[in-house]
Amino acid sequence: MARALGLALALLAAVSVTVLPLVSSADNDDYAHCEGAVKGWADSVGEGDDGADKLNLKDLLFFLHIPRTGGRAYFHCFLKKLYTSAQECPRSYDKLRFDPSHPDCKLVVSHDDYSLTSKLPKERTSVVTILRNPVDRVFSTYEFSVEVAARFLVHPNLTSAKSMTTRLLKKTRGVSTLDIWPWKYLVPWMREDLFARRDARGIDKTKSSKKVNPYDVDDMAMPLHQYINDPVAHEIIHNGATFQVTGLTNNSYFDGAHKVRHCVRKHPDLGRFVLQVAKNRLDRMLYVGLTEDHEESARLFAHMVGAQVLSQSGILNLDIQEDPPSGTDSHSSMLDQEDEETNEHMNSTDGWSSNNALNTTEDDHGKGNMTVGKLMETYESCIASLRKSQSSRRKISLKKVAEANFTKAARRQVPEAILKQIISLNGLDMELYEHAKNIFTQEHLMLKGQQPMVVQYKHPVVVQDKQLAAQKDWIDTVCDSWNCSTWKVVALGLGIAVTTVFIAFAVTSRRTLKLKI
Repeated sequence: MARALGLALALLAAVSVTVLPLVSSADNDDYAHCEGAVKGWADSVGEGDDGADKLNLKDLLFFLHIPRTGGRAYFHCFLKKLYTSAQECPRSYDKLRFDPSHPDCKLVVSHDDYSLTSKLPKERTSVVTILRNPVDRVFSTYEFSVEVAARFLVHPNLTSAKSMTTRLLKKTRGVSTLDIWPWKYLVPWMREDLFARRDARGIDKTKSSKKVNPYDVDDMAMPLHQYINDPVAHEIIHNGATFQVTGLTNNSYFDGAHKVRHCVRKHPDLGRFVLQVAKNRLDRMLYVGLTEDHEESARLFAHMVGAQVLSQSGILNLDIQEDPPSGTDSHSSMLDQEDEETNEHMNSTDGWSSNNALNTTEDDHGKGNMTVGKLMETYESCIASLRKSQSSRRKISLKKVAEANFTKAARRQVPEAILKQIISLNGLDMELYEHAKNIFTQEHLMLKGQQPMVVQYKHPVVVQDKQLAAQKDWIDTVCDSWNCSTWKVVALGLGIAVTTVFIAFAVTSRRTLKLKI
């Protein structure tokens, strides 16, 4: 018995000595293969220019909309005021099929990643985007997934929900949330989970029997800790901003995106190559905003992007001054952080009518001169409408999962261990966000430095004009009372000159006389 055991152990040792080097060699080969793939991709996408003219708006504007950053508000409340429907490239928020060389196509707004630029005329395209604190973005993505999926709970079962959705989409031929990346993956996934949990607890039960925080109501909705650890979240959500800016999402036009993304996840240290590409691309963008600094981001967008669009369209009043104070506090008309969660993706889903606030946008083109201040006033009014309507819609959407009452206060109940895990899973996004904050600070300082120059350029002209006007008024007054003619003007001039010389001579003689005495 002892001898047989000894032989078995010896055989196991021999196998280990033989197999382990092979495994180690295979790991090394895999790393080397991945390193080559990632570095090769990074080298191939190197920017050819130094970005010196990045601040100049080019013919085509591509708004790279990272989900849950507040970009939908910019689309409806800024860009739809700046561009006509004819100038907007067709099928925004969907795989685009259009001729970018068409002269009327001047605006692309999409969740498509940066690889979309391979379909656009690069030398004629400016790119803008907004970034958000990665932890908040993960929270918001989870909340929105639950919110939209919960709308389908009005149906008796999942089969009914799917069939009804299919029929309605065919009838309306519109673009719904289910057509848009990443929601076309995240919402069906969450919808299936919600129906499964409802079937388990009973269709009539809309309140949880557990007194826990809204992010851990496991008999109602998928808990947050389960959500962030699911393979779907790893594929789409974590480090999503970095992969979107680099064009490496699962929605990429680049055929090798999956391979590069897989290698970075398997060998995290290779992420440094991807991160550097993302930083370089942000550096070359016309504008980078921050969700957390909503008011200043909107102001910078109006000045850096809006003013140029208006100028190119010929309807900008050249008097671009600091935004004039409005009659009400601007804070009251801006979305606060909690309300901002619901300002995106208000497309019709499950046959629901689209939000009225988004459909009542006015076309300000051709309505006379537009200033940046007026543009901001229009934006704030639009935002106020969004805040009211979307807050109401969110409450309606979550009625069937009442315990999922997502608020900022509820977020603070989430265990610190989960927050640390979210940070760990989004290391690339955390570093990219810090880089975006530095760019944002530079934008702020640059604009602050530019505005006095605009004032210095304008004000002397204004003062000079006023002086000329005053002189003209004086001359007109004299001429009106003295029948101006050429000889009279000449005589008046000579008289003034002689009088001036006489006075100067008298003053000089008087001073000389005093010195002699």
